[in-house]
Amino acid sequence: MKSQKLSLCMIVKNEEKWLARCLESVKDVVDEIIIVDTGSSDQTREIALSMGAMLYDYEWNDHFADARNYGLERVSGDWVLWLDADEEVDEAGKDYLRNVLLTNECYLGRVQIVNYYGSTPHDYNRSHLMAQYRVFRNDQHLRFRGAIHEQLNIEGLKITADSVTVLPVIVHHFGYLDETVQDKGKMDRNLRLLEKERGRKDYDPWVDYHLASELYRGGKLADSFENVNLSIRRFIETGKKPPSLLYNLKYTILIGLGSFEGAWPGIDLAIQLYPDYVDLHLYKGIILVRLRQYDKALEALNQCLRIKEVNISHLTMVGAGSFYAWYYIGYCYQELGDLVRAEEAYRMTLELSPNHLDAQEALRGMGVAEFTTRVQEENK
Repeated sequence: MKSQKLSLCMIVKNEEKWLARCLESVKDVVDEIIIVDTGSSDQTREIALSMGAMLYDYEWNDHFADARNYGLERVSGDWVLWLDADEEVDEAGKDYLRNVLLTNECYLGRVQIVNYYGSTPHDYNRSHLMAQYRVFRNDQHLRFRGAIHEQLNIEGLKITADSVTVLPVIVHHFGYLDETVQDKGKMDRNLRLLEKERGRKDYDPWVDYHLASELYRGGKLADSFENVNLSIRRFIETGKKPPSLLYNLKYTILIGLGSFEGAWPGIDLAIQLYPDYVDLHLYKGIILVRLRQYDKALEALNQCLRIKEVNISHLTMVGAGSFYAWYYIGYCYQELGDLVRAEEAYRMTLELSPNHLDAQEALRGMGVAEFTTRVQEENK
């Protein structure tokens, strides 16, 4: 079998902060680096060239998929790895990517994306996990679609279970950290492009979801809720099952708004659609806690512990099937007057997440402060 080549393909604009880190993480894995620049005015181009990239200019046309496909047309490898500049490949998966995937007969490779939130990169306890197609054979029929939040278009392709492999490769994504989300220029651009897409006849229901996500990140919860509901309704109207992402956002918003009566019992309908989605069970537990239905909440929260965080086909919050569930279990038992079980649950929370402030405070309130101190010392 002839030697297989792997090409990295990216689009960038003003990514001097992240690009070197991204390329450093894969330079010893890929055979070529294709970078499409859509108009950088900082040191992005110089960084790319210094690290051996083949750089191509692209006149920006408000369409991310067009820019990515422009790069794909210049790829010479047998396989393509696509990344964003604010991502990096974890060291642990590189050998598998190189030594196994490139001799495999599969067509698409799914990797685990770790999306970090908050202010600290690599804070795993403030992250969400999701599997995505990031490695694929270089095939002229496989291209990106979508003016914004573009994805590989695999509709119409004969993809079977044998065509897809789940790779033990982790990609760290830093684009949802506070400093990036607070970039008003990017948010305004995204909102403008999404509204432009929504003006097209028979536009994709995903556009409503992505608009809802941008509005949520901008703190406009009521507007976000209106748009995610519209997305759900339009998926149903087209005869498609609304993706689990939509229900995640819907109930995140309702909890954020404090609309617990509005969220219950509707969340059970979402769970019927996605019974293996741990986040929905956690949200159900939180809603029932806020409604002071502690026995029912405990049923939902214990279900989280049974399901765990293993099915990352859904966007999964780290802790949903572990320390977040344990914390709310402790809260329920405390409210029910069972302080022994409450303490056990809070202790378990801190074993799994030593910096969980609410669990620390709960134990201090119960006179068990020395435990929180020990756990923190052991995890320094």
